[in-house]
Amino acid sequence: MTSATLAPVSESATLPLTLLSEDETMMRDTVRRFAQDRIAPLTHSMDEAQKIDPALVQELFAMGLMGIEIPTRFGGSGSSFFDAIMVIEEISRVDPAVGVLVDVQNTLTANALLRWATEAQKQRYLPQIATGTICSYALSEASSGSDAFALATTAQLDGDSYLLNGRKLWISNAGEAGLFIVFASVDREAGYKGITAFLVTRDTPGFSVGKKEDKLGIRASSTCELLLDNCRVSADNILGPIGKGYQIAIETLNEGRIGIAAQMLGLADGALAHALRYTKERTQFGKSVSQFQAVQFTLAEMATEIEAARLMVYNAARLKMAGKSFVKEAAMAKLFTSNVAEKVASLAVELFGGYGFVKDYPVEKLYRDAKIGKIYEGTSNMQLATIAKLLLSA
Repeated sequence: MTSATLAPVSESATLPLTLLSEDETMMRDTVRRFAQDRIAPLTHSMDEAQKIDPALVQELFAMGLMGIEIPTRFGGSGSSFFDAIMVIEEISRVDPAVGVLVDVQNTLTANALLRWATEAQKQRYLPQIATGTICSYALSEASSGSDAFALATTAQLDGDSYLLNGRKLWISNAGEAGLFIVFASVDREAGYKGITAFLVTRDTPGFSVGKKEDKLGIRASSTCELLLDNCRVSADNILGPIGKGYQIAIETLNEGRIGIAAQMLGLADGALAHALRYTKERTQFGKSVSQFQAVQFTLAEMATEIEAARLMVYNAARLKMAGKSFVKEAAMAKLFTSNVAEKVASLAVELFGGYGFVKDYPVEKLYRDAKIGKIYEGTSNMQLATIAKLLLSA
């Protein structure tokens, strides 16, 4: 490994401090130091092994980063949605694969439980996912990608339980998760009104984790299929009302898109930080390449687009926290940041020259990681459709 691989990205190229309170600034700085000191040295090896270091996962729990919004009475940090978004951004500056682990735990699964779980379910599961249990969100199937509600997985009532049958695909965190939010239909003829969410533990009979996908990017993050074969789940483990799974999915995915936007923002900012450092160090024709105007203009354009992306992400998060409408802004933030991440990571590779094309240097990985931003938790086309719909209905 070269020194460039583990070189710090502690200095953000663009960060409007006026957007952060004193407490938020302290949290950001703490997470940034942790990411640089503990995650950065493992990033390359985890990407090669396609697995997040289990010891690192435990540190994330110990830091309180896996239950950011969970109240302290359940063992969580009792913090805010904005803090969760900021944590995802900071971790993703170093490793977007770890960033999505934290993202799914906080913006999808914990939020779903906080909003829809019964008190008994909260008492049972929130302390687990705040302190040591990874949670996964199982919605996607072979026939239901962008059409998320074309579910084939069924849930048939059998006494005081439901028998779940089906197959879920592309499920993030599935390799490590101990708890899954599984969406299935109790009445396929009712369409989306039959979709119901179930809390399924990994040791439930009839439930198994199948093939792990061999991915282009975020390779350390596990993405697996789930197999349900007469998986018996107690009616007590229904999350929210029967037939309201579609509403749970819509609400959580709207918030989750801000999390993915934060992941892509962090990725872009990390790529720019690497590019800034490298162009200052690299010499050609007797001077650093950062002194060439073409390079300077490229860096300036990267920084400007990252700044715009950050404002969009933070705005969407603040709107959500204020209880105001944020769906359009969340879609815009995810659309824009995924474009920016792919562009900035690509330009960073070019600025590194031949070194940017090899795995010994960090920008190659960030370039691979960036592509998923336009695909998961709603493709870019779906974000455009959402934005257009809300504009035209205003």
